[in-house]
Amino acid sequence: MSSNDIWAAYEKRLTRVSDYIHDHLDEELDLNRLSEIACLSAHHWHRVYRAVHKETLAMTVRRLRLHRAAGDLVRSDRPVRDIAARWGYPNLQSFTRAFSAAYGMPPARYRREGPHRAYATENQEETTGMIDVTIRTLPPQDLLCIPHTGSYMGIGKAFEALYGILYSRGLFRPGMRMIGLYLDDPDLVAEDKLRSFACVTVDAAPAVQPPLEQRTLSGGDYAVLRHQGPYANMGAAYRWLFEAWLPASGRSIRDEVMFEHYLNSPRDVAPEALLTEIGLPLQPDGDTAS
Repeated sequence: MSSNDIWAAYEKRLTRVSDYIHDHLDEELDLNRLSEIACLSAHHWHRVYRAVHKETLAMTVRRLRLHRAAGDLVRSDRPVRDIAARWGYPNLQSFTRAFSAAYGMPPARYRREGPHRAYATENQEETTGMIDVTIRTLPPQDLLCIPHTGSYMGIGKAFEALYGILYSRGLFRPGMRMIGLYLDDPDLVAEDKLRSFACVTVDAAPAVQPPLEQRTLSGGDYAVLRHQGPYANMGAAYRWLFEAWLPASGRSIRDEVMFEHYLNSPRDVAPEALLTEIGLPLQPDGDTAS
């Protein structure tokens, strides 16, 4: 049996386990339970999972729970103690230690002073000059994608599935770039109805079978905001682009999909070191929206 045949045999198992992790983060998750879902022994499954995802199952669960907790801190007024309990921490002290180690400050302070505060209305005069936005003219880009429906904070589930399938089908290439496409405004569309795509770039899209889809990111002018910090802060960056940058720019929005280009990975760097480019499609200079 070839190497590709061996990995193809794991495709459904990888997807099944990844889906279960993302859908049950607020429940007890252990290696034995996940191995049962994969239908492999814990010993073998742990090695397969780490070979594909470059981290252990325990690291994945811890990272995703803290990511969801950071989102709750930024986007809700839930008490910190309730957030800790929601994401599997038995007490506030253990949550504070884990969150501080990952995000560089305790959760209550992160809510008050985290990097998302740079985009707050009351801080715009002070921080606008520090936010990196450039106008770029980009060529069209072919993509391979997995669709995602639901909270944008949960698109990691689709990326996990995407990379598992790329590996198992022998389609992964080292030069692929991670792109997220976001079709809906979360202020207008219910969270469970939000549509997005987890994608990688390809030089020429090969023939693919479901659940992979081919899409093309439109070429043209984009305002590109370079965002450093946790993904939980991205909503604040989007609001700043529309409420502060766009009115002052003299440019108009083009009716195309916004994108996020992930320059590094949460598996490799701390949340505060994550780098993401947010692309806002623009009408050509001098044109206005009709």
